[in-house]
Amino acid sequence: MAKLTALQLTSSPNVLENIDTIDHLLQQCEKVEEHLVVLPECCLFFGGKDAEQLTLAQTTAQDSTLLKHLINLAQKYHCYLVGGTIPILDHGSNKFTNSSCLITPQGELQAKYDKIHLFDVAVEDSEKQYLESKYTLAGKSTVVAKTPFANLGMTVCYDLRFPELYRHLRVKHADIISVPSAFTRVTGKAHWQALLQARAIENQVYIVAAGQEGVHANGRETWGHSMIINPWGEIIAVQEQGNGFVSAEFSRDELNKIRASMPVNTHNQFKTELIPYE
Repeated sequence: MAKLTALQLTSSPNVLENIDTIDHLLQQCEKVEEHLVVLPECCLFFGGKDAEQLTLAQTTAQDSTLLKHLINLAQKYHCYLVGGTIPILDHGSNKFTNSSCLITPQGELQAKYDKIHLFDVAVEDSEKQYLESKYTLAGKSTVVAKTPFANLGMTVCYDLRFPELYRHLRVKHADIISVPSAFTRVTGKAHWQALLQARAIENQVYIVAAGQEGVHANGRETWGHSMIINPWGEIIAVQEQGNGFVSAEFSRDELNKIRASMPVNTHNQFKTELIPYE
């Protein structure tokens, strides 16, 4: 069986420091032939000013430094690595996309998903107001990538609140959906677990949700509670606080059994059409 792993981090604005933390955690993971690892949103740089994300994207655009770090990790630990998200410069708009990259054990960039739903909201926490769209360009395409053991649908954080996206990924034959995130402590405590379980149950998929956790350098507080949920909606592994990871097995037999016994995708009378995202 393939193994699923979600890493939880308290990332800082220091890229190399974050790489070392990820490397240390991956050293502790059980080595298996088929392994999917998901890192949190903004895994290599978090806790600085939003403008610093744009500066980072600009300074690393020419040599793809951030992507190379993730490639090295995927090769070193021979895993399919969902590199949380990294900022990738969009030269046309001078903004960056908040991009989740799937890298193969051979170090190939297999898929890139740009976060579609941007977090422009008011929250009753220390930050008060979030305006992700100020420096971030929203994505326009959904992504399902094929691996030898399963089809992976890709989402990021705030996407979790939009079930239409998850249904779209299920229609495109997703078996697992990755959710790299940096949920705020306030919204995470209220909704994180409920939303993750709902998306797993509705679509009969495994959910691998890797979160930021703790108090970051800029005072922002994130919820953590990284978890893996099976297609029945059961939480089969959770890391509530601190740096760490959780792992669980992906069972094709369990997935097929659940879908066969309750074929909601076949019964659904409100079909999701595979149309380009406007």
